[in-house]
Amino acid sequence: MTLLAMEFRAPWEFGALLPAWPALQRAPAGDGHRVIVFPGLSASDASTVPLRRYIGSLGYETQGWTQGFNFGPRAGVLATAKRGVAEAFAETGRKVSLIGWSLGGVYARELAKELPDLVRGVLTLGTPFAGSPKSTNAWRVYELTSGRDIDREHLAYDLATAPPVPTTSIFSRSDGIVAWQGSIQQRSEENPRTENIEVVASHIGIGLNPSAWWAVADRLAQPEGNWQPFDRNGLFGLKSLLYPDPDR
Repeated sequence: MTLLAMEFRAPWEFGALLPAWPALQRAPAGDGHRVIVFPGLSASDASTVPLRRYIGSLGYETQGWTQGFNFGPRAGVLATAKRGVAEAFAETGRKVSLIGWSLGGVYARELAKELPDLVRGVLTLGTPFAGSPKSTNAWRVYELTSGRDIDREHLAYDLATAPPVPTTSIFSRSDGIVAWQGSIQQRSEENPRTENIEVVASHIGIGLNPSAWWAVADRLAQPEGNWQPFDRNGLFGLKSLLYPDPDR
C-alpha cells in the first residue's frame, strides 16, 4: 500500500523536467533513425507526447503507436503494430528503435522477436515481463479492458525471454503498480546485449522522469552494431546516485 500511495508523486516527476531540461539537452545527439513509442495500459499516444518531443529534440524521427487507447492486445492490435514497424523501416530504410511504457513494452519486446531484422533495439519503462502475470496492481484492469484472461495470455507468449536485439529494461524498486522483480531481464548466453537500469520513479511517472529520459537518450544514441552496457559512473559520482546498482 505504501508503494501504491507513492504513485501520487508522478506530477512532481513531470515538474522536475523543467529544471532538468538544460542537462537533458546535453544528452548524446541522435542520428535521425525512427523511434516508435507504445503507451501503457488504458493510455494513448497523448501520454507519450512529452517523451517523444524530447527524443525528437535530440534528432530522432518519432511516432506513436496510432491505435488510440491501449486496452490490451485485442483482435488486430499486434498485426497493426507489426505493420507499423515494417512501414517505418520501408520509409526510412533503417532499423527502428522501439520504446514501450508498461504494457507497451510487452508489445515492443514481442514485435522485436518477430521482426529482429527491422528493429535496432528495445527499451522498456516499468514493463512486467518476468514472473507471475498477477504481480502487478493492474491485472484486473487489464482483464476488464481487454476482455482476456491474463493467465491464458501469459501462457501464449514467452515474455521473459529477451528479443534477439539490444534490450534495456528501465525499472524502479519504488514502482507502485508493477512489482520491480517483474521488470528484471535475466542475462543469457543467447543474447548478452541485455541490461537493467534502475531509476527512482513511480510507475505512472517513469515515462516523464528526467533520469529515465536521460537513460533512454543514452541508449538510443549507441552506434548500431556497437552495443555497450549503460555506464552508471561519471559526473563526479552523481550518476550512481541517479542510477542505483540494479544488481544490489
